[in-house]
Amino acid sequence: MAARRLSSLLTRSVSLSSSFRGANYGVVSGMNRFSTATAAVEEPISPPVQINYTKLLINGQFVDSASGKTFPTLDPRTGEVIAHVAEGDTEDINRAVSAARKAFDEGPWPKMPAYERARVLLRFADLVEKHSDELAALETWDNGKTYEQAAKAELPTFVRIFHYYAGWADKIHGLTVPADGAHHVQILHEPIGVAGQIIPWNFPLLMFAWKIGPALATGNTVVLKTAEQTPLTALYVAKLFHEAGLPPGVLNVISGYGPTAGAALASHMDVDKLAFTGSTDTGKIVLELAAKSNLKPVTLELGGKSPFIVCEDADIDKAVEEAHFALFFNQGQCCCAGSRTFVHERVYDEFLEKAKARALRRTVGDPFRKGVEQGPQIDSEQFDKVLRYIRSGVDSNATLECGGERIGSKGFFIQPTVFSNVQDNMLIAKDEIFGPVQSILKFKDLDEVIRRANATRYGLAAGVYTKNIDTANTLSRGLRAGTVWINCFDVFDAAIPFGGYKMSGHGREKGFYSLQNYLQVKAVVTPLKNPAWL
Repeated sequence: MAARRLSSLLTRSVSLSSSFRGANYGVVSGMNRFSTATAAVEEPISPPVQINYTKLLINGQFVDSASGKTFPTLDPRTGEVIAHVAEGDTEDINRAVSAARKAFDEGPWPKMPAYERARVLLRFADLVEKHSDELAALETWDNGKTYEQAAKAELPTFVRIFHYYAGWADKIHGLTVPADGAHHVQILHEPIGVAGQIIPWNFPLLMFAWKIGPALATGNTVVLKTAEQTPLTALYVAKLFHEAGLPPGVLNVISGYGPTAGAALASHMDVDKLAFTGSTDTGKIVLELAAKSNLKPVTLELGGKSPFIVCEDADIDKAVEEAHFALFFNQGQCCCAGSRTFVHERVYDEFLEKAKARALRRTVGDPFRKGVEQGPQIDSEQFDKVLRYIRSGVDSNATLECGGERIGSKGFFIQPTVFSNVQDNMLIAKDEIFGPVQSILKFKDLDEVIRRANATRYGLAAGVYTKNIDTANTLSRGLRAGTVWINCFDVFDAAIPFGGYKMSGHGREKGFYSLQNYLQVKAVVTPLKNPAWL
């Protein structure tokens, strides 16, 4: 299947208005694209979905936390409580790991024919597709991303990922290898066991798919900890998994906080493998806990400060639009966001004026409204963090071209913000802001921009805009990043591996390479007597 770019699936959110599937959800149109403040403070639309699953999922059953505690999950549009969710801690992690261990050691899942595992994954994908409208509404409500993005891009991608891994389930082959001497040597690829997985809040459903798909396709069992900000959709789809025929204990979902539930999972002695997506600083803690416990292998998909390089020969109008999308997509809350926009000095002024104009046209408001491009930040902590970085940009003498303020007095909306005259040593050019703040920097030649683009602790992704194939080749090989997009950005596909260099992480998500994270390699050597051949 052709690579899916989230932007192309969205077809830019404004153009989806005529065919928007959420029309029966009370999504309204007719808003002024320039009246962002007004859009954000309008009465929020009531989401058309019920909250049915707020307990922990352990051994195939929804149960209260052992402590009986709950915590609120909030609507980012208003800061108000959506629901109270069971708060898992160490005892609940222990219960979930015990269930996963029993399901792996004694249950049918790893012993099940791979084709049967594939059929469960396919039935699950069909159920998700059937319930996609409710899931998109729930994702928007709990996260703040636009409904159009959730419904038109993320849910179809979620389904596609499970189709992809279902296809892999019965194609995980071992090898026979020649050895010196009369021996028969088999190389077996075996499931690793109980996988602990910790997912972030910016793409709750997609991160569920990226983690769960390869783990289950290879015959493992899972304990998944959701982000405390966005627990609702993982619990919903976990219920659908059991409707699809997943045996009890194979998938366990714990909602809770990082220092309690997350730390307990990372340090658990009976977890065989750990996968984490989140910030680099938290990734360091996760890695340390895993090492200090049973030295379980860890894959990490962490932060980024990705360069987006606009060369002097680029189509400026297209480059402006692509750079805008690379940064502002998902409210800027994307680990691979093109958050350092390097522009060649000969086209810098033209690019800057058009980038500023595009940001001023960006529609911010209730993510359930048709035509809205940007919803709120996830919570007050992230909201305050972004505003602090904006202040630091002003204080460090970068030029604030537009934005920089909150919108309204309710919820966590921030104006699309553009800085020019940004220097490499400024915090806005070094730190991962994770918000709608575009920093535009000037460069003179390729050697310079390669050196500056690589002068970061991160190496997750990069974007290049040029018409010259030699320039594209030079940059794509010179940039130390796990993904380089040429004349595009955020092209994702189930088969394309994703991960980073340096402090952006270890290992890869998606594609063939992700399967390796969940497999052990075993060599079996048997003597041969009087072999006909070696």
